[in-house]
Amino acid sequence: MLRECPEHGYFRGDICPVCGDEGKFLMSDEELSRISKAMAGSLRHFPEKFELQMDEQGFVSIQDFIFAMKKSHPRYRWLRPHHIIALIETDEKGRYQISNDKMRATYGHTLELNLQHPTDDIPAELFYPTTPEEEEIILETGLKPSDRKMVHLSKTYEDALTAGKVRTDSPAILKIDATAMIAAGMEIQHAAKTVFLTKEVPPEYLTVAGDE
Repeated sequence: MLRECPEHGYFRGDICPVCGDEGKFLMSDEELSRISKAMAGSLRHFPEKFELQMDEQGFVSIQDFIFAMKKSHPRYRWLRPHHIIALIETDEKGRYQISNDKMRATYGHTLELNLQHPTDDIPAELFYPTTPEEEEIILETGLKPSDRKMVHLSKTYEDALTAGKVRTDSPAILKIDATAMIAAGMEIQHAAKTVFLTKEVPPEYLTVAGDE
């Protein structure tokens, strides 16, 4: 459930985590899920499905998205910009970004874009989850994008483990020497709270996490 506390802003749940106030109701869990899925699809994969104009950095007009949602799903005639802003600001993974009256997905794209995320303060080591079956192949050939346009790396071992369990119960975790990559002239972007992007990771910068 998405709500708004008059003192502490937007939050997800039944009561404000700061003061315990019930706040103002904005949308139900079902509405939150459906609108989030529509945002993810249109901002990462198919803006043309919603007739959205996307710039080279992946931004689209919030108002245009709302208009498209109302057009395709009349049940959302109540949808306003502050609902979208609330959804984005309370997203724990930082999957979206707002700039003025526009928004974009921060990662996960299958579209060719020029995202231009920050490249400073990159951790010395990053991590990548894979299956035990693919581990040796990746160690030999390196990491390259598959179904996405960029390689997605995790901030910590635990973040990679969580991401990897979407695919397999026992993911293998690889460690990336980010400092060495950057020193060699390769760019790593900070896309979200725990997600980093790069074009590829050559094999010489990969080891099995835990192996020293």
